[in-house]
Amino acid sequence: MNLLRSRTARVVAVVLIQFGIVGLAVADQLSARLTGEEYQFRVEPLDPHDPFRGAYVTLSYPDLQPQHSWSANDDDEVFLPLRKKGEFWAATRATQKRPADGPYLTCTEDGDSIDCGIDSWFVPQDKATALEDAIRKGDVVAQVKIDDRGHAALVAVQVR
Repeated sequence: MNLLRSRTARVVAVVLIQFGIVGLAVADQLSARLTGEEYQFRVEPLDPHDPFRGAYVTLSYPDLQPQHSWSANDDDEVFLPLRKKGEFWAATRATQKRPADGPYLTCTEDGDSIDCGIDSWFVPQDKATALEDAIRKGDVVAQVKIDDRGHAALVAVQVR
């Protein structure tokens, strides 16, 4: 009987550890989705369908690529303070210091570009081309939720 209890305890422990690892992997996205406020950004297409990943659109955010004055190492943390610019939000600058107030995005920089984790939107195969065409025309808005630590989650891509 003790053998069964210890096996059961081990299995439960392994399952809990695995749930914890999965939770850590999605914690930033989950935090943004549950506690974040919604912001709208202009988007541009970056890449069409990838035959290995299925139907999706890779988005580019023209207002989230500010210039900066330092040389980056791989996976440097970068903060993008945001300001309302008309009906959309835009980054005012890129900084390596976490902003004290106001909304901002926490991103990583790999030397060539800034990645905030909001660049892929998956759509049904039959709707991907129509969405890409609408993005090229400038008729699409990305709705992003951002929590108080700058973690972001892309929650909707809407044609206006």
